[in-house]
Amino acid sequence: MLWIIRFSGFFSAAMLMIVLSPSLQSFPPAEAIRSSHHHHHLDYSYLRLPPPVLLSDSGSMVGAGGRLNFRKASAFRNSNECASPSPKTQIGDACDPNLVHVAITLDVEYLRGSIAAVHSVLQHSLCPESVFFHFLVSETNLEALVQSTFPQLKFRVYYFDPRMVRSLISTSVRQALEQPLNYARNYLADLLETCVERVIYLDSDLVVVDDISRLWTTSLGSRTIGAPEYCHANFTNYFTPAFWSDKRLSGTFDCRKPCYFNTGVMVIDLIKWRRGRYTKRIEKWMEIQKNRRIYELGSLPPFLLVFAGHVAPIEHRWNQHGLGGDNVKGSCRDLHSGPVSLLHWSGSGKPWLRLDSKRPCPLDALWSPYDLYGHTK
Repeated sequence: MLWIIRFSGFFSAAMLMIVLSPSLQSFPPAEAIRSSHHHHHLDYSYLRLPPPVLLSDSGSMVGAGGRLNFRKASAFRNSNECASPSPKTQIGDACDPNLVHVAITLDVEYLRGSIAAVHSVLQHSLCPESVFFHFLVSETNLEALVQSTFPQLKFRVYYFDPRMVRSLISTSVRQALEQPLNYARNYLADLLETCVERVIYLDSDLVVVDDISRLWTTSLGSRTIGAPEYCHANFTNYFTPAFWSDKRLSGTFDCRKPCYFNTGVMVIDLIKWRRGRYTKRIEKWMEIQKNRRIYELGSLPPFLLVFAGHVAPIEHRWNQHGLGGDNVKGSCRDLHSGPVSLLHWSGSGKPWLRLDSKRPCPLDALWSPYDLYGHTK
């Protein structure tokens, strides 16, 4: 195992920094697909399902290179101190008020990362049967693979049609940032059931090493979203000179103290989001970008334009981001100082690709225990 040999001496120090939650526990009951056509205020002329992803009888994905298998995860159970399901809801009902709601995207390219992220959440949760996953997809049949990997998981799958945003997306510094599914987070308030009043959004290239309920219970106060903020970052770099030279555009930050935040980990108050019509506000800036070229970084800048300076600050431990290096080279990075509850490989370098290539970064070994992937012919 070459990656073990190459793993540097600071591995032990990094492990000591990580607060690993209680024990391996257990997985929650599965739900069927729910497409966004349940929401009559959207334009459903777009909603034509694409050809399904081809799966074998066992639920593994079949491609030109053979079957892509995910091992079935061990069962996890709630501890005795966890709240019982509400008597007013059925088993697997997303409207149970005792649930923690987590949204994450599923696509073929990042599927390995998404599965590892789910596995990490459940492994470190004191009440894993009380976590409900909302999966956003642009390809059908992926729910069968999830169910075969996590047989007891509470989840629903929501189809997000790429044509909803394709006309609004402009080119970015990295092609991966231009994928329509990156923008599905903008539409969570429309896609999820109206009874879901709060959701944690997680990117696919991270693992959680703490109890997700601690993030869930974060107070947002009067704010619509919460995220770790990084006010030392040079905020002007996230927008072009054309943006800053036009007072009609840059004036949006007047009377604000904007700070950078990473949209890969957010706690969102969906009631406030719906009330404030924030999806439309984000779309407005994307339309301006198509005509004026005011930023270079995909789905992040519209969030900064709408929310920076109005974000409920969350502890930095909940997004140790940048472990994938920069957006071009994907070079190795160290952990930031301080405690760690979530490791995030944002940037161009992904741990599963580096591990497979036998050229991992030291911290990639912290991702591999959650990897359930296997490849057979």
